Amino acid sequence: MSTLPIVRLGTVKETSRFQEHVRSLGLTIPCDSELFSGSNSPLSWPIAHGRIKIGNRIAVQPMEGWDGTPDGNPTEYTLRRWKRFGQSGAKLIWGGEATAVSHEGRANPHQLVIAEHTCEGLLGLRKALMEDHRRTTGSDDGLFIGLQLTHSGRYCRPNAHDRSEPRILYHHPLLDPRLGLPGDYPVLTDGEIGTIIEEFHRAAKMASELGFDFVDIKHCHGYLGHEFLSAHTREGKYGGSFENRTRFLREVVQGIRASSPGLQIGVRLSAFDSVPFRPDASRSANGKLGPGIPETHDSLVPYRWGFGVNAMRPTEFDLAETIQFLTLLEELDIRLVNITAGSPYYNPHIQRPALYPPSDGYQPPEDPLVGVAQQMKVTRQLKQLFPNLIVVGTAYSYLQDFLPHVAQASVREGWVDAVGLGRMVLAYPELLRDAAEGKTIEHKRICRTFSDCTTAPRKGLPSGCYPLDSYYKNTELAERLKSAKAKQ
Repeated sequence: MSTLPIVRLGTVKETSRFQEHVRSLGLTIPCDSELFSGSNSPLSWPIAHGRIKIGNRIAVQPMEGWDGTPDGNPTEYTLRRWKRFGQSGAKLIWGGEATAVSHEGRANPHQLVIAEHTCEGLLGLRKALMEDHRRTTGSDDGLFIGLQLTHSGRYCRPNAHDRSEPRILYHHPLLDPRLGLPGDYPVLTDGEIGTIIEEFHRAAKMASELGFDFVDIKHCHGYLGHEFLSAHTREGKYGGSFENRTRFLREVVQGIRASSPGLQIGVRLSAFDSVPFRPDASRSANGKLGPGIPETHDSLVPYRWGFGVNAMRPTEFDLAETIQFLTLLEELDIRLVNITAGSPYYNPHIQRPALYPPSDGYQPPEDPLVGVAQQMKVTRQLKQLFPNLIVVGTAYSYLQDFLPHVAQASVREGWVDAVGLGRMVLAYPELLRDAAEGKTIEHKRICRTFSDCTTAPRKGLPSGCYPLDSYYKNTELAERLKSAKAKQ
């Protein structure tokens, strides 16, 4: 890992300088020097695959909301965010945000839930998004809206933001201690898993009836679907072999196809992972976190608690099973795949490259561009192997001012089918639409990855862009966040 000072991208003012900086790091990131507009912009190219028709190459990523009601309904904060999704001009809305299939499966006590009592609220979100999209772009042709269905598994916190209520598939030698789980903490039974699968079936049927075009069966970031893929040590029909570890997905898909045959299915996948990281205590001082270092794992090799991980060198990835998983998606006629990596809970520099860590994170152990390049490289490799899949890429926000140039080049060169934006949408939802339409980029609105959109939820506050969005910046919530950060 590099010990050289990290160059702040905000100080890099020209595309040529950015390209030189990328080369100096020994990285490969495609970047066009000139932005094209209108029909000449690759970001404006439509996608068509059978019944899936998407009007451009811009996608809104699913994020975890922290501003719903205690019973899982949206609030005015949620509604505003979905309206901004519509204003972004993106034609692919990958879930909008993670929506729990049950109260028990929520990652926080203000996450949305899909249930009979929330259907009207979810319908209102979808309608508001479509109305603002039409108002902004003139048409909702090619608008393809999904809902990410999730169960948070190991990271369930349904009743209080500071009280974990994990639902685990197996005992993890590194993650269990972080959650204070004793050796006899109960593991989900096969019967309980069956009930959760039925909750996914019910949720998907509701999503279809509400008019959503697809549902995402979430398999990323350490949540339940992702944990199934790493359940090598679990006994029984949901653990051990690859066939068993993918049984959850197959049974969820089978039920959805039976009850909602017209509904498309997508999967957001952590394509690779690593052992958990922690701050280096020897380099932490004056309240500042040290850089991330891997947890000690010498005694755990071969490593049996990961997916897309090299078992003998578990800080490195191995895509063998990832490729096997995408082959399974093709066999299941699932064409929508969103590639991400790692987990925000235990290796955020891999999952969400940033210069400034959230309150529970660590300083980046490497230039964040390394994480960006790594996700882009893997996504490109998987797209080349699976040309018939519609592949959405991730980890672009850290590129900041150069994001449009990289996004355009990535689509133009066939690295990816669509560019997905998460944090950037909170700060500047129209960024790629402005680029594709030849408008002046508003550089003061560009996300600088300050991570307040993560730190705020960690403190029990709504997730939003506190540094740049006046809707949050000039409120009592911002003062509470400032106070909470000062106490940490």
